Amino acid sequence: MDITRELTDAAILDEIGARLVRRRLEAGLTQAALAREAGVAKRTVERIEAGHAAELGTLIRILRVLDLMAGLQGLVPAAPASPLALLANRGRRRQRASGRRAASAPGARPWTWAE
Repeated sequence: MDITRELTDAAILDEIGARLVRRRLEAGLTQAALAREAGVAKRTVERIEAGHAAELGTLIRILRVLDLMAGLQGLVPAAPASPLALLANRGRRRQRASGRRAASAPGARPWTWAE
């Protein structure tokens, strides 16, 4: 099954758990062996494979043992720096977002202090 935005969180967790089971079995590891190598409890491996949520750090440990770290690169790809943005910011990268501003209604008067 493809993981898409239309799937529920529970369905995505189930699919990730099923994929991890397949990769663990292909690697010839038991849940206990995977847990030992990853430095987590066997119950944690059981829960992740059953589709329960886990901490990101725990998942990273398991992915490292299963040699799946390359998949994390696609999880949050590095954002390329825009040359025009760097020029406008004098070579500095943005540190904060200003948020989205609500568009004013057409013909609306700007807000002023009441007098």
